[in-house]
Amino acid sequence: MTRKCDVIVAAAPYAIKVALAATSTIPIVGIDLESDPVASGWVRSLNRPGGNLTGLFLDLPELGGKQIQLFKEAVPRLSRVAVLWDSTIGGVQFRATEAAGRGAGLVVQSLAIQRPRDFQDVFDRAARETAQGVIVLSSPLINEQRSHIAALALKRRLPTISLFTSFPDSGTLMAYGPNLQELYKRAPSYVDKILKGARPGELPIERPTRFEFVIINLKTAKALGLTIPHSLVLRRIALLNDTSAGSCVA
Repeated sequence: MTRKCDVIVAAAPYAIKVALAATSTIPIVGIDLESDPVASGWVRSLNRPGGNLTGLFLDLPELGGKQIQLFKEAVPRLSRVAVLWDSTIGGVQFRATEAAGRGAGLVVQSLAIQRPRDFQDVFDRAARETAQGVIVLSSPLINEQRSHIAALALKRRLPTISLFTSFPDSGTLMAYGPNLQELYKRAPSYVDKILKGARPGELPIERPTRFEFVIINLKTAKALGLTIPHSLVLRRIALLNDTSAGSCVA
């Protein structure tokens, strides 16, 4: 690398891959919602990464299992679920969600996308194959298309659950995922330790411990003909009255 930096902060798999390809000596602090760093071959283990990468990564199997549990509460007759994912970076995330879905007794359908024009086709296919809901995984492309996803899901009368509160704000049904502000606030602590002499290979990789749960966008629920289960209401989960409301977190 031409710039002599002391540490690199890389957010998302694309940036991490580029940074790892560029240097094996400069410390890298990664923030990644899509990858398993061990399965990807980037680190030896979570407790002792062993190389020049450390940072914050989601526990994908645990997250997928919790999303499916909540989704089944909101849509009690759910038996066939589609998973919207970005096949350019989301393989590990999809496999974890697929395994969690099958473990919960669901038929799981893959809706793999790579470019904006793919969204229309996969939602058409989900409707043809009688999916009863869609789990929306994360990627920069999917996040950019959240309003389009909301419109397509509503047109096909498909309830959705996603990782981020910005999706119900855009018109999808519900979200369960990490608190992004807290995630990014944790990254400077890694930078501070490294600048004070810590080796990235000896800094354990962290998993987010705080999650945001937004349920239900009431306007979307009404349009889909869904009744909010009392079990979710009794958990003091905040309700969004319309898509212009700010995200309420319980």
